This record gives sequence, C-alpha cells and structure tokens, in this order.
Amino acid sequence: MTDIAPPIAERRPRSFTRHGITVEDPYAWLKDPNYPDVTDPDVLAYLEAENGYFEALMAPRKALIDRLYAEMKGRIKEDESSVPQKDGDWLYWTAFETGGEYRQWWRKPVAGGEDQLMLDEPALAAGKEYFRLGTVSVSNDGKLLAYAIDDNGSERFELRVKNLETGEHLADVIPGTLSEIVWTADDKGFLYGLANEQWRTDNARLHWLGSDPKDDVELFREADEGYRVGISETSARNWIIIATGDHVTSEVYLLPANDPLATPLLVSARQPGREYDVDEHDGTLFIHTNDVDPMWRLCTAQINAPGEWSERIAPSAHFYMTGVSCFRDFFIVDGREDGLDQVEIHRYDGGAPKRIAFPEASYDAGLGDNPEYAMDVLRLGYESMVTPGTAYDYDVATGEMTVLKVQEIPSGYDADGYRTERLKITARDGTEVPVSIVYPKDFVKDGSAPLYLYSYGAYGHAIPPGFSTGRLSLLDRGFAYAIAHIRGGDDLGQQWYHDGKLEKRTNTFNDFVDVAKGLIAGGWTSAGRIAIAGRSAGGELMGAVVNSDPELWGAVIADVPFVDVLNTMLDADLPLTPGEWPEWGNPIEDKAAFELIRSYSPYDQVKAQAYPPLFISGGLNDPRVTYWEPAKWTAKLRATKTDDNVLFLKTNMGAGHGGKSGRFESLREAAEEHAFVLWQLGIKA
Repeated sequence: MTDIAPPIAERRPRSFTRHGITVEDPYAWLKDPNYPDVTDPDVLAYLEAENGYFEALMAPRKALIDRLYAEMKGRIKEDESSVPQKDGDWLYWTAFETGGEYRQWWRKPVAGGEDQLMLDEPALAAGKEYFRLGTVSVSNDGKLLAYAIDDNGSERFELRVKNLETGEHLADVIPGTLSEIVWTADDKGFLYGLANEQWRTDNARLHWLGSDPKDDVELFREADEGYRVGISETSARNWIIIATGDHVTSEVYLLPANDPLATPLLVSARQPGREYDVDEHDGTLFIHTNDVDPMWRLCTAQINAPGEWSERIAPSAHFYMTGVSCFRDFFIVDGREDGLDQVEIHRYDGGAPKRIAFPEASYDAGLGDNPEYAMDVLRLGYESMVTPGTAYDYDVATGEMTVLKVQEIPSGYDADGYRTERLKITARDGTEVPVSIVYPKDFVKDGSAPLYLYSYGAYGHAIPPGFSTGRLSLLDRGFAYAIAHIRGGDDLGQQWYHDGKLEKRTNTFNDFVDVAKGLIAGGWTSAGRIAIAGRSAGGELMGAVVNSDPELWGAVIADVPFVDVLNTMLDADLPLTPGEWPEWGNPIEDKAAFELIRSYSPYDQVKAQAYPPLFISGGLNDPRVTYWEPAKWTAKLRATKTDDNVLFLKTNMGAGHGGKSGRFESLREAAEEHAFVLWQLGIKA
C-alpha cells in the first residue's frame, strides 16, 4: 500500500482473430514496431515511468538493500581466481582483481616463465553500461586468441583476434556473430556462425586470417527456420563438428580439422524426434542418442560408415545418460541416477565402469575443465546446497581424489549451521516430485517460517541443488530455501521433460503448486509465507501460478518472464519463435495448440482477483524474452487486479536477458529482490 500512484498504461483497442477465436490485446502498442530499435516515445515514457515508480517505492528500503548488498559482496573473494589447468604448453586460469567487476584471462608456460595477461575484460568493459564476454578460443599453437564481446545485451557479438605474442589485435573483426569459434588444424583460419536478421544462427562459415569477412566461405546453411546451427570439435580436435537441430531433432556433420573445405561428412540424416551428438576416438564415432528411449543410449559407428550404429551401452530405467566424452585411454559417461549426478569411467576394451563416489545425499557434480585428449587426471567440480564449490583432481588409475580449491567466503561460513534434505512430494496426479531444500539447523517446522521456492520447469533444463552465497542472506533470516524439480525439466530423465511440454505443459504448473502445498502440509511454512521466483520460462511459471493460486504466495519475483506466450508463438518473425514450436506447439497452424496456450498464457489469463505482491523485471535489449512481454503483463495486471499490493516493473534500459553485467552490479539486483521479499513478508532485517 502506498500513496504514490503507479503508472497506468493507456488501453488502445486492438484485436485479432485466429481459428475463429477473437482475442483482445489492448497493450499491443507497447511492442515498438521498429524493434530491435526501441524509439517509440510513448513506449519509452511508460517504461521510464515504471522505473521511476520502482525507485520511489524502493527508496525507503535503500538501507536494507545496501545491507544485503554488503552481505552478499562480503561473501565473495574479491581477488578470486580459478585453478590453473594445463592445455598443451601452457597453464591457463582466470582471476579477478580486488574490486573488479570482470575477469582477467591469464596463462604461463608449463616449462616455467612469466605470467601473461591474455585478455583484460575490465579494460574491454571500461565506460560501458553493459559488457559480456562470449566465446574464447586459443589457437592450437597457442599464438592467437579469438574472442567475442557483446556491449549492449542484444547477444550479437563482435569477434576479434589478438596476437598473444605481440599483444596486438589483427585487422580481422567480424560483427554479428552468435556461435563458438573453432580453429582449423593449421591455425590459418577458424569456423564461426553469424546471427541472421531474426537472431538465428543458420550457418557455419570459414574465415581465413587476413581476408575480408565478406569473402568468408559458407560451409553449411540450414534451410529450416526452426533449427539452429552450432560449431564444436571432437575431443581429439581432429574433426570439426557442425550440428543443426531444434528442441527435438538433430543432425551432425563432420569436417576434417586439417581440411575444412572438404565435403562435410553426414553422420546420419535428421529423423523427426531423434536427437544425437557425437565424439570420436581412433576412427570410431561415439554417438549419444535418444533414438529408442528417452533415457538415451550410447552407440558406436566407424567413421567410414557413420550411419551404421551399434549399441555400446543400452538405455537404463534409472540412469539418465546426459553426455559422453572421449579421452585417449577411456571415455566418460555423464548422467543422473534418480536425479543425482553421476560420472562413470569406461575403458574402450570393455569391463565394468568405474563410478566416482560423491559424499552427500544431494549435490551437483560433474566434469570440470579437461581440455586435453590425453588426460590421466580429471578435473571435477562439486557442490551442494550446504557445501561451497569445490574443485577436485581425480586420478583415473588410483581413484584418489585431491581437493584443489574450495570456494572461499571471506565473511565466514559454517556449513554446520545449515541442513539440507531431498524430499518427495506427491502431485495431484500421483507423481512424486523431488524437492531439494536447505534451512538453518535450528529451523522449526511449525508452519510459521518463511520459505523461498524456486523453479524453472522447461526445455529439459534441470536445476541442480548447488551452493549459493546470496541465498545465505535469506537462510540467516530464518528462511528455508527449496528447489522444486518439476516436470518440464529433465531432472529425472527426458521423459520428465516430455511430461511438462506441449499438451502436458500444465503438469509443470500443477507440480509447483502441489509442492508448495506439500511443504505447507509438512510444516515448512504456511500460505502467504512463501516467496516464489523464476526467470524466463520460469517467469512464465510464476505468471501461471499467480493466476491459479494467488493466495499461496506472499511475494513473487518474475525475472524477464515469458508471459505473452500466445502472441509470441503466433509471431514467426520473432527470433526464437519457429524453434520454439516443438516446445510449446504451433498456434498458427494448430487450433488445439492455440486453445491450450491461450488457456495458460499468463498475460491472456489475467483476471479480476487479488494478486500477491509482484516484482517483475525486463531488459530493453533482450532478444529471448522481449521487453514488451513483462511490460504488457504489468499493464494488464494493474488494470485488472482487485488488490492494492505492490506491483513493480523494472526494465534494464541498457541490458538484455541476463540483467546487469559485472559480478557486483548483478549482486545489487539480487539485493533489491531480497529486500522486496523481506519487506512483503514483514520480516525485520
């Protein structure tokens, strides 16, 4: 409640009819017709007014925001550095200077010698409101560095090349890239991809150093507007991989790294609904695929007969195979067993695999940076909701695990002050949904405590039960913090993902609500004492559950929320839309998809009811969830809801999907959101 009047967006009549159904859209004007250039004065005035309203109402919370920010910053080692890793003749690592927002990239000779600064992000970011380093790729001989930068959040990167021996930049500059960079074997050129006008990478190109980028050779072009092209290389770096696909189908081509102009070798032609990825060892392809089962399997094929697959490891009902990596003497199978990460070492000549043991009942673990083909010691990463990030070296021969580094928390951290559990809560259709939860050790389950519930639930993206220093500011104020591993992610396998998409999309929303109700029933919290958060597709989740069960939530954070689902899926000119139809359905051609999407699209389902307090964010340059989605949703909520709870829209006018750049600037945004939660739940801080 406040005496400061919120901005009210003008309603401008607009409607459209599709499949015989007419839809009113009075806030469609908030989409600037000149996008991605946003110049419409009415649009900008509304966004600025919302930002002003946010600043005015949050001003009394400035001391709390500053305190939370100081807490969060105090948990970050200012001169943090990574553990050096060998790649060829060099040891590579990154480091922050004290107070630095961005990393510096360093190396030194394995044989001994001076540290060399390869790339200075702080210098590149100087004077810029936003900065993001994209892909970084050192040439095979270690003499050149290709990298890409984005300085406005639009995710259209500028590719540059630096001579690491002289420190000078080459004349080779390529704007508008959106891909990895892979060097040819002789380091005379590299492969990359350009973003087209719709921000889709539909190509793989070859650039020879010293040539005009206009003369670059297009090696591959994808005709299907829903597919995206990616570039990578096999572990032995003897083959360059060009992969194309959407969310359900993929196709892979191979190019000899020493002959990139050769005719690409097709591994196997695309088959609708089949995905696969490829690595190679001594002329044998290792093909990770879901062709017969959503838990995936491993096949092999000879390089001279790439389409003739033989099963090497069959799919398992409990082990979800997420990836395969080849090394000289063994290969690694990554996966999750009943939702928990596993790393298995397999020998090429057969025998029982060796599974690496991890110490806790719930955790996040996997391969770290392992750039060389001939690895005897693997770099691993490990953390849990109570264990800070830890880097290990694992000796493959002996099984010995050596701790290299544990995330340092300068202001202090005692893991014994917290507890973590993995729960299972039964959803309304009888499905058991895993929940990872962390809480103070003196937490009392009498329903009085506040709880922060986070989830995503889309694209087969699992949310791991990892560590967070920012989360401690809530735990230390009595919160429990839970992650709901709902359907739509692939936490329990690809079928878990399939059971939360397309015609089963509402399972995702129901799971989240049922987890909240289960936590209430278990005494973890009570209705109205739950703060919930999600971003992007997780923001869509937030929009759906505030429409369906508003009374459960005491505060809602919806970051860059995908909430105008119907309109976006009807607009084939938007960057992501054609590639998204396998995820959500195509409402242009399919009336059933139209009706289903409309039935849950948060913007379309706003109704005259009381809504919980909402903090909504957007990014003016966001190419993934365009700024007008949160803006339209906010405008419609203001005009429709029956309560006087706080509703914020904060738009980053110089950033994109990830919010502000820089490790400390992003902390301030987190501090604002935490302050909002504490304020709305009435928690003295």
